[in-house]
Amino acid sequence: MSFATYRVEGMTCNHCVQAVTREVQALAGVDQVAVDLQAKTVAVTGTASPDDIAGAVAEAGYTFAGPAS
Repeated sequence: MSFATYRVEGMTCNHCVQAVTREVQALAGVDQVAVDLQAKTVAVTGTASPDDIAGAVAEAGYTFAGPAS
């Protein structure tokens, strides 16, 4: 199991947070998801790959911008 935080561009409101959370949480191998609107990040605990997380973020309508620094 791993923990990683990624940047997400385009989120502006709580609906955005809910959409990203819903899509990422639905992935196989995701144990926990925490979306931070102010920091524009999604933190994921589990075994899902960054590519799968990127796809889920895109499915929610936002831009996956890689690992958060």
